Amino acid sequence: MRGEGVWLYDADGTRYLDAYNNVASVGHCHPHVVEAIARQASVLNTHTRYLHEGVLDYAERLLGTMPSELAHAMFTCTGSEANDLAMRIARSHTKAEGLIVTRFAYHGVTAAIAEASPSLGKFVQLGDAVRTVPAPDSYRIAPEAMGTAFAAGVREAIADLKAHGIRPAALMVDTVFSSDGIFTDPTGFLAEAVDAIREAGGLFIADEVQPGLGRTGDAFWGFLRHGVLPDIVTMGKPLGAGHPLAGLAVRPDVLAAFGRECRYFNTFGGNPVSMAAGMAVLDVIEKEGLMDNAQRVGRYLRARLSRTGPAPCPHRRCARCRPVCRRGTGERSQHAGARHGRDRARRQPLARTAGAAQRDRRARQHPEDPSAAGVLRSQRGPAGRDAG
Repeated sequence: MRGEGVWLYDADGTRYLDAYNNVASVGHCHPHVVEAIARQASVLNTHTRYLHEGVLDYAERLLGTMPSELAHAMFTCTGSEANDLAMRIARSHTKAEGLIVTRFAYHGVTAAIAEASPSLGKFVQLGDAVRTVPAPDSYRIAPEAMGTAFAAGVREAIADLKAHGIRPAALMVDTVFSSDGIFTDPTGFLAEAVDAIREAGGLFIADEVQPGLGRTGDAFWGFLRHGVLPDIVTMGKPLGAGHPLAGLAVRPDVLAAFGRECRYFNTFGGNPVSMAAGMAVLDVIEKEGLMDNAQRVGRYLRARLSRTGPAPCPHRRCARCRPVCRRGTGERSQHAGARHGRDRARRQPLARTAGAAQRDRRARQHPEDPSAAGVLRSQRGPAGRDAG
């Protein structure tokens, strides 16, 4: 198997358009990233007890894409580690335990953070100090009511935590709600929920593994679309286009208690090769104009997905397509979803037809080309977990 750009090739040479992979943020095997990794590996790669300028240069450049209040960076190898660390920092700062996440969130697989990742399924039990809230469903809630509805869920979760003698430490949100089904508009709707958690003494953690690095097209980080300032921003392997580089950015005052009270070390978080990979990814995003490209491809994707429903869809199941900026500000992003519905009037989901519709569409469009077998995509949200 191999990858190149937007394509994956299986062992038989069959080509697939990779619309599923959230890790290869600048495409598979980008030459600039590959060369940067190989060059640094030929000079030095060791653990982070040995100081090197690469980690300082990368931290300064990465933090330069964020508001100045987020002035400290810490590096890990995976998004799971980054979210786990973020929770430790939040609990040290607030001296509280409660964590609020969305109903189908995914934030990682460490023991602590898996307990705050309900999308992992019923056999991974939520932690005693974890509460879930409904995602801001733009399919069923009017745009002007989204912020109030989501904040109401957060306030209910805060009240339930307090009723059980648990003070809230943080609200952790993937700012495009990718595991919940991709909910992004209207811009700004997160602000009221962020106010709610802060009024209760908690922090706001923005999980940017999915939306970060300009992939929404109109902002480098998803939280910027909502005009909110997180206390902690977490990032995952897209930082290195698949190389194991992740980390977080944090306000210095929020980090202070953790720094005083906890000994933290990550053997390979911030190692020289990872830093070279991260710098190369930022190079590609800037030099190749990938934010503008996300807008162009997003408009095209939205237009083509719109053709699938209602009438042209052979299954008559595509109830609505949800791109970023669906209402009001344009169709800009490659984050998009097509909802497969049993009943458009009652808006009931029907997960099973998603794969069938894709396979039938592919067979009709390219019956003569066995080398292009189809599109790798995922099926997410309340009606079914990932079926990419």
